[in-house]
Amino acid sequence: MYTKTEKDAFSRLLDDPSETVQAELLAHFLKREEDAIAFLQEITGKAKHPQSKYAKAYLDRLGIDDTINTFHDFIRSFNYELETGSWLLDRTVNPKLDNTKYSEILDQMGIHTLDLLVEPCTDREKCRVLNRVIFHEYGFRGDQDEYKNPESSFISAVIERRKGIPLSLSIIYILVAMRCGIDLRPVGVPGRFMVGCFTEDRPFFIDVFEGGKFLSVADVLIFLETNRIKYDESALAPIPVGDVLCRTCRNLKNQYMAIEDHKNASLFEQFVNEFEDAYNQAHQA
Repeated sequence: MYTKTEKDAFSRLLDDPSETVQAELLAHFLKREEDAIAFLQEITGKAKHPQSKYAKAYLDRLGIDDTINTFHDFIRSFNYELETGSWLLDRTVNPKLDNTKYSEILDQMGIHTLDLLVEPCTDREKCRVLNRVIFHEYGFRGDQDEYKNPESSFISAVIERRKGIPLSLSIIYILVAMRCGIDLRPVGVPGRFMVGCFTEDRPFFIDVFEGGKFLSVADVLIFLETNRIKYDESALAPIPVGDVLCRTCRNLKNQYMAIEDHKNASLFEQFVNEFEDAYNQAHQA
């Protein structure tokens, strides 16, 4: 990573009109591409930074999308879709990410699940098949050992490593279910994010961190009471996609703080604040 002295020096050069300076600066950025992208995105992520537009121009010349501002625009759009938002979020720290191969893995999981289904069957029975595919055949599991590792929150990294935290595993479970036409919803149960199914007479919940364990409403309430977690009636209700992505950003802020990566912790704190501002504006309108 660039030192503060280097950042200050390069920042002053970003708007230099000299073609020679621009060529030399671009050549340097190409040699240290990873550091340069992080530096330039740090500037473009600050809307009021005087060099923001020049930093974006260098990102364009490097052939890199300004993924941080793209995610800011996504938050402000109020047009939230879970899979799109998840890939955009991943690309804020991995701007060269090609999510195609990860989407194809989700597609394969969905196709394989559909092949195993024997209709007619209930959504509960379909989820049992989903459990077999996701947790047994593809080997996804809860990341017990590295709960504070940011990679356990990024969907692409979770697919690569086959392990994650409750929230990221829930997102993957829902994305595969969508490919199979199964209507599942994210549920922000305090202390343990879960997946909920509300299509049958009695809703049931899926604890993806425990390998897809099925829970009734009573089971979830017992879980909360056992762990002395305060809750209200909304604790078992589905939550909007924006809340899912905001909670992911909040987790990442805390995970980066735990490993003392203050730059990325600050970045995800900005995203959390922007989601909350967007939510407040929507409810004031």
